[in-house]
Amino acid sequence: MRREDMVKVGQFVYEVPQSFRADMRAPARVYADEELLQAMLPGEAMTQLVNAATLPGVTQCVYGMPDMHEGYGFPVGGVAATRMPDGVIAPGAIGFDVNCGVRLLATPLLRKELHDPTPLVHELSRSIPAGAGKEGPLDLTREELERVLEEGSPYLVREKGLGRPADLTHTESGGCLPGADAVKVSERAKERGHGQLGTMGSGNHFVEVQQVDAIFDVEAARAMGLAEGQVTVLIHTGSRGLGHQVCTDYVRLMDGRLAAYGITLPDRQLSCAPASSPEGRDYLAAMAAAANFAWSNRQMIAHRVRQVIARLFPTVKPEDVRQVYDVAHNIAKVEEHGGERVCVHRKGATRAFGPGHPEMPPDYREIGQPVFIPGSMGTASYVLAGLGTSEQRSWGSACHGAGRSLSRTAAKKKVTGAELRRQLEAQGIIVRCPTNQGLAEEAPFAYKDVERVAEVVEKAGLARRVARLRPFGVIKG
Repeated sequence: MRREDMVKVGQFVYEVPQSFRADMRAPARVYADEELLQAMLPGEAMTQLVNAATLPGVTQCVYGMPDMHEGYGFPVGGVAATRMPDGVIAPGAIGFDVNCGVRLLATPLLRKELHDPTPLVHELSRSIPAGAGKEGPLDLTREELERVLEEGSPYLVREKGLGRPADLTHTESGGCLPGADAVKVSERAKERGHGQLGTMGSGNHFVEVQQVDAIFDVEAARAMGLAEGQVTVLIHTGSRGLGHQVCTDYVRLMDGRLAAYGITLPDRQLSCAPASSPEGRDYLAAMAAAANFAWSNRQMIAHRVRQVIARLFPTVKPEDVRQVYDVAHNIAKVEEHGGERVCVHRKGATRAFGPGHPEMPPDYREIGQPVFIPGSMGTASYVLAGLGTSEQRSWGSACHGAGRSLSRTAAKKKVTGAELRRQLEAQGIIVRCPTNQGLAEEAPFAYKDVERVAEVVEKAGLARRVARLRPFGVIKG
């Protein structure tokens, strides 16, 4: 993709017109400034966004967020909607880590009260299994696993006592995507997920201990229970091996059915099926089950965080650690937009509904949905609130992070894990990671400038900044 193939249609909006390629069914738009856009042009991210515009049933525009980078078939940081009931559902446009997402907890602690935060970070790292192949604290029976898949985090809260009812109010979709069916999840996927509830996994998953170091919107911050100097905990993980297997199973199934539905694609990684077809319905049911597993996974980790804080700080009760919100990435949801019923694919993108939306909990209805843009160990993370203008501009969506600018292989060539650990600790950031190699892959310089990304999101009218969080403890998978 060349810069001259794109038209600037707004201050932070660039478009590949539908006329660019004969097979496009909609334009492809990107929210970025010139510097972020130039970083997207090499590689396949822009081509993948254009390919997404060829999906049967795609409508309005496909959108790239300012953190967009190359993914499997569909770019990470991409959003597309297909008309229901016969527009397609594409597993690659949701991703392998179904409902990878972020949950923010606000504690009653102040950073200045923690003279040495090392014990807190250390105990969290001991209590939350991290890294590939680690098993969690729950030994679920087959029946319990299937209830998790079909009922999500409400099952853990109401039946197991792992959390509070307010957690569900402050979780997207209440922590349970409707239509989930454990029968549509393969035995292999269930085997992979069986012992993984309450585990972080590897890659870019993390638990960060942070302090609120700036407030940009006092009213919204107050509604979210955030104040300057406060200690927060940000949890980033997803559906682990179970979600990965669900995506693998259905990409393979749909790839074998393309001809039967008369679908021709520029990239078979976008293999898909009409949402109304048996394959489409089965995938939506399995994806919902994987999403429910992911919400339950973060629910279990949040429970362990509360236990650790209550154990280390006797004046703090578990219920004093308040959940701000939990947002999903890598998910497809059937939504109403402008009177049209569509299936919105968000991959590496998050919902960003504005004030007044009926799906918002009462305490956020006047400010909009909390949106999180995590940084990368040594940089800040942002809390934002969705804007009503996102409905027309991005299917009610915003970005999900800073976005990679270097591959994991390239990052490892630039720094060793031991060296990066020393650099972070010199900045006052305590690091716990199972392997130095895994740490090097997630070096801060391997990501885009989160400050720039958050600024574009705000100026493009997708979400507004509420608070900035600075890490002082990082637990990596």
